[in-house]
Amino acid sequence: MKRWAILVAALYCLILVTLTVPVIASAFSKHGIQEEAATYSVKEAAAVYTVWPYWTWLLVMALAQAALLAVPVRFASRRPVSRGSLLPTVLASGLMMGGLAAGAVCAVYEFAAGDVDMPDRDVWCLLGVMALTWCLWSLIFFRLGRKENTPDFISRQSRTLLKGSILELLIAVPTHIVARQRNECCAGFLTFIGLTMGISVMLFSFGPAVFFLFVARWRRLHPIAAEASESA
Repeated sequence: MKRWAILVAALYCLILVTLTVPVIASAFSKHGIQEEAATYSVKEAAAVYTVWPYWTWLLVMALAQAALLAVPVRFASRRPVSRGSLLPTVLASGLMMGGLAAGAVCAVYEFAAGDVDMPDRDVWCLLGVMALTWCLWSLIFFRLGRKENTPDFISRQSRTLLKGSILELLIAVPTHIVARQRNECCAGFLTFIGLTMGISVMLFSFGPAVFFLFVARWRRLHPIAAEASESA
């Protein structure tokens, strides 16, 4: 089961890497849809693959996706879900909710202030909002995991992440459109962070469902091996 979880996390990373260039090119395109301008935008967007913060973000998202699957792996393996085994999943989900809150704050900040250069005070406030949201939602998810049975907990957690990402995108998309209509240099950068978090967490929320699809398919194709692993 762990191998299927790793496969899901790897697939998640592959989707993020694949979507990176088209999303950046679409978000920051300045010249409409002319072929030469579109090619130039794609070349600019591809430069993100050469910077380390991008790969750091991708690594964090991959590790969080793997942690999200800790409880589904235990459940699919017919192993008991203890309080300790809930921690990786609830911390990963709480982190994603914190990222959504930070993305929404970034989008609203640029919309209201029209500036992408946050003072140090505002940066620390942003990090504080993210940390507070992370802790709050981790506690909420942990309490849900203790009260509900495992399938209901996994389903409710995924639905909450999906709803949160949709709500965050409803903030990030309009504010990004407004920011891109301005003439300031680098307009749309903070709202783009909001877009990035919304899309990333939306895909993130499907991880458990994809994992169970893989497991169900494997059990149908290998019934003897599946029965042996469950009895062990």
